[in-house]
Amino acid sequence: MATLLHIDSSVFPGEASSSRAVTAAFREAWREHHPEGTVVYRDLAASPVAHITADAWSAGYTAPSDRTPAQSAAFAERLKLIEELEQADAVLIGAPMYNYSVPSTLKAWLDSVLLMGRTAGEAPTAQGTPAVVVASRGGSYAPGTPREGFEFVQNYLEAVLKGTLGLDLDFIVPELTMAPRNPAMSELVPLYEASRKRAFEDATIKAERLAERLAA
Repeated sequence: MATLLHIDSSVFPGEASSSRAVTAAFREAWREHHPEGTVVYRDLAASPVAHITADAWSAGYTAPSDRTPAQSAAFAERLKLIEELEQADAVLIGAPMYNYSVPSTLKAWLDSVLLMGRTAGEAPTAQGTPAVVVASRGGSYAPGTPREGFEFVQNYLEAVLKGTLGLDLDFIVPELTMAPRNPAMSELVPLYEASRKRAFEDATIKAERLAERLAA
């Protein structure tokens, strides 16, 4: 049975969040193809992962027998997250753009699961695991747009998830999500609606293709 690790990081609940709405659609399509499968869900806004500490970081490079009690306790929390990633057959992440980057809660999760010599390095333990990121954003930062140079979500996650953890990475990008709320962006509402429609379609298609791939 396949296991999907689903992570949301938007501060907004339910349909109020573009990224959560699309990850929910992906998860629903996934469940249709894996009714007996497992979904491990982490809502990083509701239950934030602790930011990395000196004890949590140094414990990863200290032999278990040499760790202090504080290091052992901190690393135990990291280990839960690392094992969830390693045991997943696929990963789904909702990563909205906040101030040109990822939410701090998602960064905290990444800091915990990235461990040189295990999940990172010459032979990352989750290497090849398919991962889909729903990278929603209020404006457009696509190539050729005026704000192209301010896009630090996909670039960053490409470096960490693919370049460092070795995941087989794909993106779904609902953009212009602020258009319905910002009168100055009212002319962009049709583009927003088209982007949203395409994102939901992509979620269903990518979930189905991933299900077929894992079943092969």
